[in-house]
Amino acid sequence: MKRKLLDTSKYAVMFLFALILSLGKSNNAIAQTTAQISISGKVKDNQGNPIPGASISVKGTNRVVASDANGNFKISAQKGESLVITFVGYVTSTILVANETQLSITLAEDKNKNLEDVVVVGYGTQKRSDITGAVASVPKERLSQLPVTNVLQAIQGAVAGVNITSGSSVPGSQPAASIRGQNSITAGTGPFVVVDGVPLSKTGGSLNDINPNDIASVEILKDASSTAIYGTNGSNGVILITTKRGNTGKPTIRYNAYAGVENIAHILEPRTGTEYLQKYADYLKQTNQPQTSPVPNFGELAYYNSGTTTDWVKEVTQTGVMQDHNLSISGGSQDVKYFISGGYLDQKGPVKGYQYNRTSLRSNLDVNITDYLTVGTSLFFTGNNYDGGRANLLFATAMSPYSPVYNDKGEYKIYPMDPEQLYTNPLLGLVTDRISRNTNLNGNGYAEVKFSGVLKGLKYRLNGGYTFFPENNASYTGRKANDMLGTARTFYAQTNSYTLENILTYTKDIQKHHFDFTGLYSAQQRKYTSTTAGAVGFVNDELSYNRLSAGATQTSDSYADQYRLNSQMVRVNYSYDSRYLFTATARRDGSSVFGANTTKYGIFPSVAAGWNISNENFMKNVPFISSLKLRGSYGKTGNEAVSVYQTITTEGALRSPFNGLSTIGVAPNNLGNANLHWESTTTANLGVDFSLFRGRVSGTIDVYSGKTKDLLLNRSLPIITGYSRILDNLGKVENKGIELTINTKNITNGDFKWETSANFTANKNKIVDLYGDGKDDLGNRWFIGKPISVVYDYRMTGVWQTGEDASKQDPGAKAGDLKFADLNGDGVITADKDREIIGQRAPKWTGGLTNTFHYKNWNLNVFIQTAQGITRNNTDLNYGDETGRRNTPAEIGYWTASNPSTTRPALSYNNTRGYGYASDASYTRIKDVTVSYVFSPKIMEKLHLGSLTLYASGRNLYTFTDWIGWDPENDYATRGSGDWTNNYPLTRSFVFGANISLK
Repeated sequence: MKRKLLDTSKYAVMFLFALILSLGKSNNAIAQTTAQISISGKVKDNQGNPIPGASISVKGTNRVVASDANGNFKISAQKGESLVITFVGYVTSTILVANETQLSITLAEDKNKNLEDVVVVGYGTQKRSDITGAVASVPKERLSQLPVTNVLQAIQGAVAGVNITSGSSVPGSQPAASIRGQNSITAGTGPFVVVDGVPLSKTGGSLNDINPNDIASVEILKDASSTAIYGTNGSNGVILITTKRGNTGKPTIRYNAYAGVENIAHILEPRTGTEYLQKYADYLKQTNQPQTSPVPNFGELAYYNSGTTTDWVKEVTQTGVMQDHNLSISGGSQDVKYFISGGYLDQKGPVKGYQYNRTSLRSNLDVNITDYLTVGTSLFFTGNNYDGGRANLLFATAMSPYSPVYNDKGEYKIYPMDPEQLYTNPLLGLVTDRISRNTNLNGNGYAEVKFSGVLKGLKYRLNGGYTFFPENNASYTGRKANDMLGTARTFYAQTNSYTLENILTYTKDIQKHHFDFTGLYSAQQRKYTSTTAGAVGFVNDELSYNRLSAGATQTSDSYADQYRLNSQMVRVNYSYDSRYLFTATARRDGSSVFGANTTKYGIFPSVAAGWNISNENFMKNVPFISSLKLRGSYGKTGNEAVSVYQTITTEGALRSPFNGLSTIGVAPNNLGNANLHWESTTTANLGVDFSLFRGRVSGTIDVYSGKTKDLLLNRSLPIITGYSRILDNLGKVENKGIELTINTKNITNGDFKWETSANFTANKNKIVDLYGDGKDDLGNRWFIGKPISVVYDYRMTGVWQTGEDASKQDPGAKAGDLKFADLNGDGVITADKDREIIGQRAPKWTGGLTNTFHYKNWNLNVFIQTAQGITRNNTDLNYGDETGRRNTPAEIGYWTASNPSTTRPALSYNNTRGYGYASDASYTRIKDVTVSYVFSPKIMEKLHLGSLTLYASGRNLYTFTDWIGWDPENDYATRGSGDWTNNYPLTRSFVFGANISLK
């Protein structure tokens, strides 16, 4: 199936390549009028360096060419016409065609280019100088120069106010993202993702479906003014992704590829054979048990007697390899522009069996049908494959070094530490027959009508998007891996969703007054269905999961739901003389998930104002300030916070014996609440954008305060009602913070250049109210006035030593047990009086620092990421020793009478209090280092190429931290029992790549 899919993708790309190449040739063959003359020239920068790829067009016509690798161009034009020369980052130049046929054109660098950049905002674009909300753009070099499999990996640490955690390095996994803190306690807090104007969230797909090589820009909407336009989806921030589209000019063919290796960034090594034996002997001594064998289990004796050991971590790991290939073709005429790409990613992780491959195809097309009608499409296909059984790293670290991998038959031994059966062979998962695949078929289209005459400035746009997202999972665990039973399971689901948007915009300039109106009416629908079937007890393994009826015990289940959202929105932008800016937005959303007793519609308004201070006359005498803008916003956004059918009372199927027969009945499942409505977040934001010394120093400062109310929490009910709880709108949460971004051009002249970009974010999160009674929820660890995610535990002060009397403070404690603080001073350690909030799980502040160095054709980019003020329970310090029978990390010591540790307990310590070993999880990481070389135009001319860049990149190179364990960013990295989302540590990667374009 995979091979067939790849072949289909390959031929599709080849066909599209040939088609577009022929179109490009035909575009270049447009006949010229006899009155035209041939003009040649060269485009250079201020230092005389050629500018390849500059656009040279004849104003008012569809004649356009691009400068070659040496900056040279040739175009035909008539006398009296004008040539327009443009290139990103430079001031546009216009030249009147006269008698001169040989031109030398110098483009000046645009010192205020950042302010003139067009930025994608909700349902439109704006110049950065006109934006009144908090909108951050991801640096384009991070999108184009980092070899990542998911765009969130490129964003991590690079944008103020956006916190992205790796979560897992499992191939194909997606990082978790949050914008400006956690706004909800029980609802999802991930941002709303929109791709090319159509929502990706709630369609079943994920950002794994978007090939990073196809992305042109990423904008982050953070405050209420910018996110309220998305209404009920905006409270957690919005990520806007725009994919690449075609440009006027001859076809441009680009091929980007990289290949590399990856390994585990830090291995928490288990004990060697000698250390394992010593640990077992110490355990018996501390628990006053006689030692009758050097090893805990008799299945280990043979290896012990022969002096043979097994390195289980080595057995389940390997050198991970990855490769990525992307081919794109873009170009077009004045009326038809296209971008077509195909990509293939293959990644095999350092833990055996973990793999991911992705095949993607994209076609973006824009066509000017007439002067007033433009249509376009954005079509893409993505196939994600996670097939294969997987080794279990957790079990590998638990295995005795004296346990064998194979039995006498050469098969994996199910219980290597026989008779210990708590841990099975870590390699058993490799023989599991398993498929896990999903496909995203997405089609978006638009039609835009531009009006003229008295309606000039009015546009109507119809956006339509459809997504078909099927998922197919199946697995079979053979008889030899689970007591000769055999277990099979299949799962199939599909999501069908559509979005229709009617957008009306009107732009009008009256002298110094500028008006911009946007109106929206949209409808969204999603349908989801799933079927699950399973069987246990097969007579052989031949049919795997392909014949469930061969199993002795059958199970099955199915599910379906439907979701709808209708929306209306109005936005008005006004500016006077590019100095005074004003924005007002109101969105009305109606969601199918809410109850019948309240309106299903909610209104989410916002207002914002801006002042371009640098455009005032009194600033003309302040030459060191290139630009200065003050802006403020206030508004409300929403969060649906509940899934479908949670507002209604439902019952579940139940099988029970009745009158001697097995009978299907129903039982209470969920008590609905028809009064439920949105969680709403009200946010105020004050920001300053500045540029100093002609762009040498620029940046943004934002301070914000957001309050979320009507949180959806489970309210307890008397059990006599038949239900223990009901969802209700109860709590309140607050987030306050500051964000700072600074960009500097430290050295700009000569062959050596140095640029720096830094960002800083500090967020303070707290619960304002829970159930309306002013009381904490101790069971869920929710405390009023404190952050949502905290560590609440005893405060460890050391270890009880030999000779110390613990009978009064901690009766039953002995030497080697942990010692805790008596917080209330009553002389006794108790759960209700001697636990406290030790810290918060979310970082108090985060930051990123990027230094970019250029020397002639060489470039070096170093990115450092940090997250500080994090406290987490350290499960790596809390390994259950299973009565001395399992291996534990060598890095984590233990107390003995001869080695009286003050931080680690004895092996005999029984953690009856459930102490979590709270630890500082703050870290600073050398996240990315990339070295690249851009070949000169002269070499490109000899090679007949448009451009060539070679690079080497390293990711997660080193982490500075006090954390003891696999990785501070994910404190459950090795937890779980083989589930693919856990049991996997942070990885370090090294790749080599090339970016090539043809002339």
